Amino acid sequence: MLTVTKDRVLPTTIVGSYPRPQWYRESLRGRPFKAALADAVFREQYLDAVACILNDQERAGLDILTDGDARFDQDVGGRSWFFYPLERIQGIHDHRDRAPGWSSRMDLRPGQILWEVQEAYQAPVATEKLSHGPIQYAAVWQAAQRMTPRPVKFGAISAQTLPSMLWNEAYDDDRAMLLDLVDILNGELRALADAGCKVIQIEEPLHHFLSLNPDTTDEQLQFLTDAFNREVDGVEAEIWVHTCWGNPNQQALFWERPSYERAIPFLLQLNADVITFECASTFGKDLHLFAQHETKKKIAIGVVNHTNTTVEPTDRVSGLIRKALEYIPPERLVITTDCGFGREGLSRRIAFYKCVALVEGTNIVRRELGLPEAEVRASDPTLAFTRPSQ
Repeated sequence: MLTVTKDRVLPTTIVGSYPRPQWYRESLRGRPFKAALADAVFREQYLDAVACILNDQERAGLDILTDGDARFDQDVGGRSWFFYPLERIQGIHDHRDRAPGWSSRMDLRPGQILWEVQEAYQAPVATEKLSHGPIQYAAVWQAAQRMTPRPVKFGAISAQTLPSMLWNEAYDDDRAMLLDLVDILNGELRALADAGCKVIQIEEPLHHFLSLNPDTTDEQLQFLTDAFNREVDGVEAEIWVHTCWGNPNQQALFWERPSYERAIPFLLQLNADVITFECASTFGKDLHLFAQHETKKKIAIGVVNHTNTTVEPTDRVSGLIRKALEYIPPERLVITTDCGFGREGLSRRIAFYKCVALVEGTNIVRRELGLPEAEVRASDPTLAFTRPSQ
């Protein structure tokens, strides 16, 4: 169902989130998005922030933009990535002082940053059968897309990730709860595509995490594959799948990044056009695996690292792209970031220059392949400040 990247070679983008301008201090705090836009202060701050975030990406020369996930609240450890939909689905109430998923199973204690992140994840409870609520993805996307002629990619958490932050007291088993979440988000994604969104990114289906556990069966991974395909069924847009190794407050969940090897065959079965992989943090140690699989999907590689505050040199970016081209043809390669830039961990300045490095590094390879380069307005010396002559 390729639409946006069909005729583009080495298109560039970021995963999604982008640091907030410091003056953007309002948050939705559980309100429906369209209701919050009636709040004059929130409306001005939100729309101005999205305009700034889009402008940063345009000046950096990115082909496909995002709204920076500006709808998410300014909270600890990126909590709103999980909680934006959870706060707007009917049948969810109360809270417990820990989450049922990864954060409660890790051996964490005070004095560790992920313990503090976990402490902020006060997980809600499914107390009755879940049903659709005011998620309003379409309205969020429209607010951004009307500000730019470039395509705005909309990122949304996968339904299969939500149970890690949701206690189940309403269903006989977690699979039944997950499938209701799948159907709720499927309706939301269909409405988003019907509103005109051409690129929809589903974030973090669980294959790559669960495949690391030797007790995870192929049947369990196939169930997740089928659940994902049900989640995007009938969604008439270009579907991207994002995978990485964690991003709570810019912290990876693994110091030494694991391999995607076991997960790749299942990820390639997903009804998606583009699959993204974290590569900058490992300089593409898994890239050779793609030569082992027949696929027509596009592969998006992260070439800048969201957990590192140092802006990557352009030759490192171009070197990683060249390495990827040894295994992936240019017409199937997309250039992106390992994960989002977050709302806490990186400054906006660093995020911007990582975008610039991403595009300039891609331009080096485009020149080598005889492809048109992207305009990077931030790199135009005629626009630089110069000291007036005396």
